[in-house]
Amino acid sequence: MSNTLKLGVVGVGHLGKIHTKLWKDVNSIDFVGVYDDNPATASAAANEHNTKNFDDLNSLINEVDALSIVTTTPAHHAVAREAILAGKHVLIEKPITVTVEEAGELIELAKKMKVKIQVGHVERFNPALLAAEPYLEDPRFFESHRMAQFKPRGTDVAVVLDLMVHDIDVILSLAKSPVKSIDASGVAVVSEQVDIANARIKFENGAVANVTASRISQTPMRKLRVFAKDVYLSLDFGSKSIDVFRLVDPNEKSKEAMLTMKLGEIEKGNVPRSIIYEKPTVKELNPLKYELELFRDAILFDRTPMVTGQDGLNALKVAEMILQAIEEGAS
Repeated sequence: MSNTLKLGVVGVGHLGKIHTKLWKDVNSIDFVGVYDDNPATASAAANEHNTKNFDDLNSLINEVDALSIVTTTPAHHAVAREAILAGKHVLIEKPITVTVEEAGELIELAKKMKVKIQVGHVERFNPALLAAEPYLEDPRFFESHRMAQFKPRGTDVAVVLDLMVHDIDVILSLAKSPVKSIDASGVAVVSEQVDIANARIKFENGAVANVTASRISQTPMRKLRVFAKDVYLSLDFGSKSIDVFRLVDPNEKSKEAMLTMKLGEIEKGNVPRSIIYEKPTVKELNPLKYELELFRDAILFDRTPMVTGQDGLNALKVAEMILQAIEEGAS
């Protein structure tokens, strides 16, 4: 493969137009054009971003090496399947598909065709989470809140698949353990699908996650709190910031941070310990653009994508378990 990738976007609604704009600014990309099953939407996006509007999906697939698939979730499987069968790499926006069976088929097909699937769980690329990595050894408890104001966009699936799946993916990547059990509740308020949901996930290694998502909130919120041995972290995905409270030996040096403050001292196991607050340095980057760049690199340098098709399937499995628990609780 050459050092330049020919790339297109399928689905140019709100998020698809952002993909289009960012891809045109990514190095080593020859942006080919866009396709949308709504001709007016496709034409408007093509004109706005000075690119070609393809009349049918296969025409675009034939011209590219890889695609961003940013359609509605129910269309992910069919579009990705066509692209993979044609030997094209795919970045599929989250969730990977509507059902576990569809996701499994795409993963097996990609292995057969020797192409890469990356799933657009963009919070994995959030600089707050990247800055948290040095502190995240063996986390024991997670608490996430993802609240959004209501928008008709995304209501074709439950809030568990629309919003909560972001936090499910992040927590699975940190817990590194199979799920043992799930308790969940949720309700449809303004749409035909579940609009607000809460789940308590227990992992086989003893870790626990309490996960809440709502798309009918007055105030947006995207926060994750993590508790591990001798450390508590509070991540704000919206403001891309992180606060860390740690128990350390009195002579231990702080990890690299823009702010460190000693809060007090205690004895733990007859050993004097210091309680410190740290504000780690967070890199300035656009998470979505970074996601696109890593997808490009995975193809050009034959690397495993940071969020694989299997990762997307794992998150979807847990989301389905949550929806099943909600349904069983309501019956």
